[in-house]
Amino acid sequence: MSNQQTDDMTKTAQAEKARRENEAAELKRKAEEEARRKLEEEARRVAEEARRMAEENKWTATPEPVEDTSDYHVTTSQHARQAEDESDREVEGGRGRGRNAKAARPAKKGNKHAESKADREEARAAVRGGKGGKRKGSSLQQGFQKPVQAVNRDVVIGETITVGELANKMAVKGSQVIKAMMKLGAMATINQVIDQETAQLVAEEMGHKVILRRENELEEAVMSDRDTGAAAEPRAPVVTIMGHVDHGKTSLLDYIRSTKVASGEAGGITQHIGAYHVETDNGMITFLDTPGHAAFTSMRARGAQATDIVVLVVAADDGVMPQTIEAIQHAKAAGVPVVVAVNKIDKPEADPDRVKNELSQYGILPEEWGGESQFVHVSAKAGTGIDELLDAILLQAEVLELKAVRKGMASGAVIESFLDKGRGPVATVLVREGTLHKGDIVLCGFEYGRVRAMRNELGQEVLEAGPSIPVEILGLSGVPAAGDEVTVVRDEKKAREVALYRQGKFREVKLARQQKSKLENMFANMTEGEVHEVNIVLKADVQGSVEAISDSLLKLSTDEVKVKIIGSGVGGITETDATLAAASNAILVGFNVRADASARKVIESESLDLRYYSVIYNLIDEVKAAMSGMLSPELKQQIIGLAEVRDVFKSPKFGAIAGCMVTEGVVKRHNPIRVLRDNVVIYEGELESLRRFKDDVNEVRNGMECGIGVKNYNDVRAGDMIEVFEIIEIQRTIA
Repeated sequence: MSNQQTDDMTKTAQAEKARRENEAAELKRKAEEEARRKLEEEARRVAEEARRMAEENKWTATPEPVEDTSDYHVTTSQHARQAEDESDREVEGGRGRGRNAKAARPAKKGNKHAESKADREEARAAVRGGKGGKRKGSSLQQGFQKPVQAVNRDVVIGETITVGELANKMAVKGSQVIKAMMKLGAMATINQVIDQETAQLVAEEMGHKVILRRENELEEAVMSDRDTGAAAEPRAPVVTIMGHVDHGKTSLLDYIRSTKVASGEAGGITQHIGAYHVETDNGMITFLDTPGHAAFTSMRARGAQATDIVVLVVAADDGVMPQTIEAIQHAKAAGVPVVVAVNKIDKPEADPDRVKNELSQYGILPEEWGGESQFVHVSAKAGTGIDELLDAILLQAEVLELKAVRKGMASGAVIESFLDKGRGPVATVLVREGTLHKGDIVLCGFEYGRVRAMRNELGQEVLEAGPSIPVEILGLSGVPAAGDEVTVVRDEKKAREVALYRQGKFREVKLARQQKSKLENMFANMTEGEVHEVNIVLKADVQGSVEAISDSLLKLSTDEVKVKIIGSGVGGITETDATLAAASNAILVGFNVRADASARKVIESESLDLRYYSVIYNLIDEVKAAMSGMLSPELKQQIIGLAEVRDVFKSPKFGAIAGCMVTEGVVKRHNPIRVLRDNVVIYEGELESLRRFKDDVNEVRNGMECGIGVKNYNDVRAGDMIEVFEIIEIQRTIA
């Protein structure tokens, strides 16, 4: 018999076997269905008979056994329920056979026990059967429910939200939200704060409708409850003095106020923003003095936005400098007209025409050249041209037609703020609209409070301040940031709510941005090498200095060395600051402040690095030097010797030996070398041997002959050059 026939017979036998198994399975299934159908009919018949007998009240003492078809199962498992049903049927069958003989005997009349038993059976049947008196057995019920359709909801999302809160609003598990974020390429935890944009993407991805909520509704309600509709009146111009370092800004302002403040300032730099108003013959002018140092860019920019006119001070002997250009850019960005004060006109080397030419390159043209800017020649030292400058300012103010509402609730801006040990938080406020009164409730950025006292720039107590008047106010809950809006409101409780809300929102938004930044930079950080950090705890006397110094230090960061401001604030260095510096291995920096006694104890015990500064140049230079020391050195190759191959000899021990003449420098035995042919590098390696006559030597100097064996290279030819070099480390610096 062939293999083909054997395979055919095997396949036929397997097919026959499978057919028989299918028939057996089909017969078994039909038998089970028939048994289930009969059982169901029997249960229905018995239940119907029981209900009929209960209605006719013809129960006997020994009623016919009724199969309990109620859902009495103690488990929800389908297989376990079927096993219970089988066991119950066997027990019921045994009981029925034992009671057949007694079934024929009727119950005695008046048998209360039988009647009560019948009542109990009737009640039990009613409870088990429900309204219809019967209920299908559990073995005949479906084992699963119809799947529930997902509900699409309207999800209200604020500026920030945690993953858990978003899951609750969508009525889903937090793990589902995390999975959806992973699909979008973001890793998150259940308590992580995410921003509005990310939350919107996740919710829409999961099929929900998103409603973006504006979270400043309370703030808008408080702000709308203010006096409006009062008539506007002319107001005094607010003038900002800008210019390069040492060009005479503060001296000019001091001459106008007839004071001598400038001589006492460290390094000749205005460390605090001052605001002063002066009365002239033709009207009042308010001056803001912004520091000229480049580090105070943010403060100067803020001054430009709060001002009406910029007085650009340029020294006639120095011309346009980098910070002069910067001041022009700020003034143009704010759309503020510029009046140029050409200072130091009394010096012999003064050249005002040079100043005009240089400024014209940046779009500041004098009126005589067809421009819009007034040029005034002044001398802050001698007082020359000061009256002409004031007249030019007032003339420019007339052109601008400056007006403000005088009668009404005040609003303005914080020019400077600091924490006074005896008076608490102090803020210098420039009133823009309305009149600020003592006792007014003010909302100021993250802070609020009632104005307990007001002082003008001379330190005198005042009861009110109108438009364009700068005053110091006391009574705030904390130190506001310079540049914050100041608004008078009616209700102190609502002001407190808005301030607390702003604080919470700021923290949430900041945290969300940090988390987003961490997610976006996660892979970049994994691929980067080790990054050194200079940790700094910074304390300064005023908020403006803290901001400006922080910005300057953060700008020093490079890819290799980063500046990290661990903590910053206004006021003296406390024990908390010292403890923070010790825990984070940070440098303590005090700008115009000192450490208290408890802080000094911690500093001494922990051997912390504490540095005091009063001039910002020194602070930045020293931090820059510290960062330069953390940079990895630059490796540079320096050629120290050159040898010309005159002839090549063969050695059984070293292979090819080059007979050379040292033409430059010195050839050293243990330094790396290059072999050059026609000024092209053909091999780079090290020396195998260096000999002079028959002696091994460590170096051969210029003008001497020697034998050189190059390690792992035998193709040296006459005319080749052997270049000897060394690798030196050059300390890098922060630019």
